[in-house]
Parts: sequence; C-alpha cells; structure tokens
Amino acid sequence: MSHAKKRQPGLVASRQLRDLLFRLPKIDLHRHLEGSLRLSTLAEIASEHAVDLPSWTLEELRPYVQVVDDPPDFHGFLAKFKLLRRFYSSREAVMRVAYEAVVDAAADNIRYLELRFNPVALSLSQGFSFEDVMDWVIEAVQKAQDEHPIQTRLIIQMNRHEPQYAWELAELAVANKQRGVVALDVAGDEVNYPITDFVPVFQWAKTQGLHITAHAAEAGPPANIKEAVELLGAERIGHGVRAMEDLNMLDLLNRLQIPLEMCPTSNLQTGIIPRLAQHPLYSFYRIGIPVTINTDDPSISNITLTDEYEVSVRGVGVPLAVLPDIVMNAARAAFLPPAEKEHLVQWFAQTLPQYITSAEINV
Repeated sequence: MSHAKKRQPGLVASRQLRDLLFRLPKIDLHRHLEGSLRLSTLAEIASEHAVDLPSWTLEELRPYVQVVDDPPDFHGFLAKFKLLRRFYSSREAVMRVAYEAVVDAAADNIRYLELRFNPVALSLSQGFSFEDVMDWVIEAVQKAQDEHPIQTRLIIQMNRHEPQYAWELAELAVANKQRGVVALDVAGDEVNYPITDFVPVFQWAKTQGLHITAHAAEAGPPANIKEAVELLGAERIGHGVRAMEDLNMLDLLNRLQIPLEMCPTSNLQTGIIPRLAQHPLYSFYRIGIPVTINTDDPSISNITLTDEYEVSVRGVGVPLAVLPDIVMNAARAAFLPPAEKEHLVQWFAQTLPQYITSAEINV
C-alpha cells in the first residue's frame, strides 16, 4: 500500500494554468505609468527625498497607494493617484519609475506594451517642465527596451479636469512622434467633467498623425463612447464596460469594430461591476466586439497581466481557447505604422499556437 500523498487536482490544474498564462506572449494596451510604480521603489524615493507621506514604511504605505481592503469606489481609486504625484521628486525618480514599469512588463512576458502617462502628474508637484519629463520618460523607456525583449510605445494621457494643459501636451506629443509617442488619451472623472474642451485638440492631433484612444463608459454613461468616437476621433475605447447597458452602443462598437481596452480587476475595484462573473468581457467577445485584456494600474491593483488573464479565465469565464484570439485583437489594435503592425501581427499569429493548442487544462 502506497503512503504517497494524493495529488490535489485543482491545485495542480491551477499551477498548470498559471504557468501557461505566464509563458503566453502577451500585449498590454492599457497601462498607466503612474499606476505602475513598485512599492519598494516608492519607499526608497520617499526616504531618500523626504517625501511628505503618512508613512515611509512599505506596509504602512501600502493602503495609501494600493487597493488593499478598500470598498469598491471609483473616486476612491482615483484618489490613490493624488498621493503618487508626490513621488516624482527628481529626474532620477521619474526615469527610474518609467524604466521599471517597462522592465516589470517584460518580466511578465509582455512583448508589446503601450504605456500611457500624464506629463502633468509627473511634473507639476516639483515644477519640472513638460518637455523635461517627456525626455526623461522617453530615455528611460528606450533603455528598458534595449535591455529586454519588449517593444514599447507611449501614449500621452490627459485628465478631464485639466483641459488647460491639453494644447501644450498635444503639441508636445506631436513633436515626439519619431521618439515613440503614438497617441493621445483622455481619462479621469467622466461623470463630472465633459470632453468639450478636448475636441479641437484631439481632432488637430489626429491630422498630425497621432492615434486617439479615450476612457469612456467606465464610470460614465454608455453615450460617452459615441461622443469619444464621433467628436474625439477615438479608434479604441478604454474600458467601455457600461456599453452593456445600451444596445445602440454595442451595435456601434461592433459595426465599426472598435477595440475595447478592458481591465476586469480595475473595474471590480472601482465598483463598475459588482462581481467578476458579471463583467461583460466575454459577452462582448461573443457578439464580435474586439476586446483586449489589460492591467490598467498594476501596482495600485496589485496585479500583473498574467493575473488579469487568470482572472478573466477563472472569474469572468473566458474559455482558455479564446485567449489567442484576444491577444490577436490587441496586436491588430496596436498603434503602429502598417508595416510594423503587420510584423507584430504575424509574429503573434505564428507564436501563439505553440502555447495554447487546446483547452485541455482543467480550470
């Protein structure tokens, strides 16, 4: 009679799934630099530069900059960014967090990353110029790309409550197109701040060759998607979760094949969805909308993209066999010139079948 311990099938399957999802080459189209800071780096910057904080110890700092036991709340989630603005205390600090954001993505086997950042957030608290901050981020991202197997492009993100900076940021983005800046984004509180002032800015930027994405129908109404597409010229939509409330918006997204940058964990933490099983990611996929899976703010949410894929499979109910399609959606939605995009699409099309050839893993 054998006395060997019995295997726990669920645990084995979980480890198999986790390993597979980690090894799977991935794409993240919706990741905020300001939400991608390592907690250990925050603690070091706070200590070195005497940043005025509630605490300088890692564990005591965590609840202020990361969702721990917070009740789901959209504005509570956004409030984390206010404290994070204090950490961009020097050229070295800005370059370090930008470099580490790309390195951490590469360590999660993300092969293509579009990292969005807000120069206002990185500069105003210390009085840096937007131009300097842009240079520092670009330099750090390039260094990380050179040293790791990841391709990265940058998106300049603006906040809805700060339209006074829109033109300056757009002009700066256009001036840095040849250095990896590919798009503009507008984010923030879509409940209380309209996009009216951003319309001429984004329309001009598009004529200058920049791509456009926009946070819409995350916390705001479904009609914000139509507004973003028709007024801003958005080619992709950040989140778009509340489109599920409006058949006309679903039809618009499907008819125009507008990719959605979806982030399930973030949507749960902000209270946009009550539970993961009610996230519309897979429902949207089934009706033909090109959905993608992304992290949003990995350090605030305490996740990796591998975590987000596992959440999508286990929590949302996305079949394992569907994941290559979703990765391919992201490749086709990348803000790259046609030849570069074709190369990216071909690489993923050839590589993905090596990782998920069937749905044999018991999840």
